[in-house]
Amino acid sequence: MFKKLLLAVATLIATMSFAFAQVDVNKADAAALDSVKGIGPAKSKAIIEERTKGGEFKDWADLEKRVKGIGEKNSIKLSEAGLQVNGKSKEGAPAKPMAAGAKSASMSKGSAKTMPASGSAMASGSAAAETKAKK
Repeated sequence: MFKKLLLAVATLIATMSFAFAQVDVNKADAAALDSVKGIGPAKSKAIIEERTKGGEFKDWADLEKRVKGIGEKNSIKLSEAGLQVNGKSKEGAPAKPMAAGAKSASMSKGSAKTMPASGSAMASGSAAAETKAKK
């Protein structure tokens, strides 16, 4: 039972590394934009001013063209951090890598093969059911 509980915790930690908020540049307020790594108060203000002045951004190229300081390289980093334009990430932006500690914890003893990452709630639920059954 302890192993299953440990596995559930490790899986939860592994999935938490992927849990970063997706922020759409056309819908977000200043606070939401500031929450994206790489965007500070000045950049979020510039984005909102340009969005107010010129309307919603059509795509990543439109954002790069209209907002000073957001170019090809910067837009890839912002996309990796969770920024989206019209619900889409920047093409060519690599997927965010899993944290090394979480990867080793979730991969121990073949756990990745036996249980999907989304099954953490099921694992903790089955551990609780197993505890009740033993009592």
